[in-house]
Amino acid sequence: MKNIIPFLKRTLFISSLFVLSQCKPMPNSSSANEKTFIIASQTADCTGVAPMKCLQVKEKESDNWENLYTNIEGFTYEPGFEYVLKVKTEKIENPPMDASSIRYILVKEVSKTKK
Repeated sequence: MKNIIPFLKRTLFISSLFVLSQCKPMPNSSSANEKTFIIASQTADCTGVAPMKCLQVKEKESDNWENLYTNIEGFTYEPGFEYVLKVKTEKIENPPMDASSIRYILVKEVSKTKK
């Protein structure tokens, strides 16, 4: 009986190590699908399906402004302010032909600066 207890402990320890080594960390889908957007203080004329106003966005200060042809859910734009936003992106399955294949959802308004 004395010999079996150390054997069982060692076997349990080794099998626990094996099980734990097979575990993979869960992907952090929230941070993997998050972006930081800088939103310009003015919109720009652009043409999607029809003429419209587009938010001007960039991901880094050194980037050029680009048109965003869709909205950011949960975000209300106010002209005259530059924003830094944390947004979550979600792929849209089977989007309409004239729509974005990505949905943008406001996670956090990092800053809002009068320009």
